[in-house]
Formats: sequence, C-alpha cells, structure tokens
Amino acid sequence: MAGALDAGQTKQDESFHNVKGASLSKIDNMKQGLSLAVSCVIFVASAPHFGYAQDSSPGATKTAIFAGGCFWCIQPAFDKAPGVVKSVVGYCGGTEPNPTYELVTSEKTNYRESIKVSYDPSRISYDQLLDIYWRQIDPTQADGQFTDIGPSYRAAIFYSNDAERKIAEASKEKLARSGKFHKPIVTEVLPAMKFYPAEDYHQKYYQQNPERFEAFERGSGRVSFEKKTWGDGR
Repeated sequence: MAGALDAGQTKQDESFHNVKGASLSKIDNMKQGLSLAVSCVIFVASAPHFGYAQDSSPGATKTAIFAGGCFWCIQPAFDKAPGVVKSVVGYCGGTEPNPTYELVTSEKTNYRESIKVSYDPSRISYDQLLDIYWRQIDPTQADGQFTDIGPSYRAAIFYSNDAERKIAEASKEKLARSGKFHKPIVTEVLPAMKFYPAEDYHQKYYQQNPERFEAFERGSGRVSFEKKTWGDGR
C-alpha cells in the first residue's frame, strides 16, 4: 500500500512542476482521484479471497498410504498417474522409532514396506488411487506378495480417517464381487500409523537402477500375474 501512495504522490508532484499555471480545481481533482485509488487498494486488500486463489492453496493436497509387497515395484504406477504430486517409499505399521531397512526386513517388527502418495483430490480421487493399488498386488495372498514372503511384505490399506476407511472397504468389496479372483480378498484395511521414509537408495529405485529393477520385477512373478489378471494395460 505504501508503494501505491508513493507512486501517486510522485505522479502528483510531476504534474505540479511540469504543468505551470494549473488551476487549484485541477489539483483538487487529482487529490480526490488519489484518495479514491487508495480506498480501492484498501478494499481489495481487506476483501475475502474467492475462486482460483482459494482453490490452489497448499492445503488442497492429500496423502494416502498403501503397503503392497516390495515398495520398489508399486511406486511407478502411482508416479505415472495424473494428479499424483509426489510419492515416497518407506515403512508403516510398526512402533519402533526410526526403523531401518535392515530392521524391517528382519521380520521382527510390525512394519510393512509401504508407499505414501501425495495427490491433488481435484484431479484424482482416493477411490481412483485404490483402483491403481489393486492392480499392483495379489489381494488373495496373505503371507506377503509374490516371491517376497514375510510380515513386512503383507499388503494393507492404511486409512487416515473414517471416510477413507469406508471408501477402502467399499472398494475391497467391489473387487470381491468383480469375479477377477476365485479366492477371498485378504488385503487388510488398517488405521494408519506413523510413516517413516525409507533410505535414499530405495527412492525411485526404478529410475536409479532400471535394469536391475526390471529383472527383479519380472523375476518375482508380479508382471506375469498383473498381465494375466488385468491384461496389458497396467
């Protein structure tokens, strides 16, 4: 606001010195105009914000947490989805502070390899994220995922509130009725606990080590299972 006043005052001084013989009524009109401009600035600054500025606030981003076996393997599909802002692989479900990969894979904790997805709910819904999730796992397997066996590889949907819980349970029931699987859907729907990001070398592993990633993913049986169940469109 101060900048608006200074600019207005400078313009008034220039008019006063450059236009000799200006009438008093003209100077008074300029003052009135300046006063009106300042009033408009005050009104705009104090008025409530609506529309785009409100919708694009940082608070619009939400997060979702899923466990689906090897966290390397479930990250690419989420990263490709329009509306997903960011994804981080890590550990969720346990109570020990600051878990490491060695601790989690020792199978002595309740942690599971997981992924935390930050997304724009105006572009992709929680229900759509679940559709992506189901296509990355074998929801009938209870002891892990594919060749990764053990508690840390068990699949789970970690909900953050009651609304997410209801959506997750409805999505699970819909999958059970779809006829895609002849065994019960055993993927758990659990309350979210503190999420810990995994070590840097695990993040975006499919980008850091593409050849090793592809070999591991195919060797685990995940790719063939997904193709058989869902077709080529992963």
